[in-house]
Amino acid sequence: MTTVDVLRVVVVNGSPSRPSKTMGLVDVVLDSLAEMLPIETSRIDVYRLGPGFTGAIERDGVTPEVEAAIRLAEEADLLVAAAPVFRGSYPGMFKHFFDLVDQYALANKPVLLAATGGGDHHALVLEHALRPLFAFFQALTVPVAVFASAGDFDGTVVLNPRVHGRIQVGLTDVADLLKARATGTRATSVSSKAV
Repeated sequence: MTTVDVLRVVVVNGSPSRPSKTMGLVDVVLDSLAEMLPIETSRIDVYRLGPGFTGAIERDGVTPEVEAAIRLAEEADLLVAAAPVFRGSYPGMFKHFFDLVDQYALANKPVLLAATGGGDHHALVLEHALRPLFAFFQALTVPVAVFASAGDFDGTVVLNPRVHGRIQVGLTDVADLLKARATGTRATSVSSKAV
């Protein structure tokens, strides 16, 4: 086995659905990224973190499993923040997760924003809700965010070539930055784990 630089990618999934269009979009992002450089992916499904998450008002009140999920997000080389649009914004559980993240843990961390919604007008969530959230954390949001509306999918599979193209453009723009962020961990292929 050879030692290679692997980018630790953590997806924070704000969708309550399983399977979901949001994760269908993220799958395209991860597949495209894996073609550019070696990645190791982890996924945090906020709707499946349980009462140790939903009942916590402050970080001190979370269970050890939830603490591990929060640390996983804080220590990522690249964070993919993915959420469906609910009533003009991201879901409350998605926001609750980031309410528990340390204020400075995401400073200068690359964050790729991804969202899904019923129609193209929901794409505004990227610039008017998600980007300001991560600006608070002083994160380095990837300039090209990705959005897919219901018409771009067949079930949870993204069919629209424009969405695929936007993902390619967005990742190509920051490929050098992401390569520099990759850690020197051992990997021979893309691995996956869910939290």
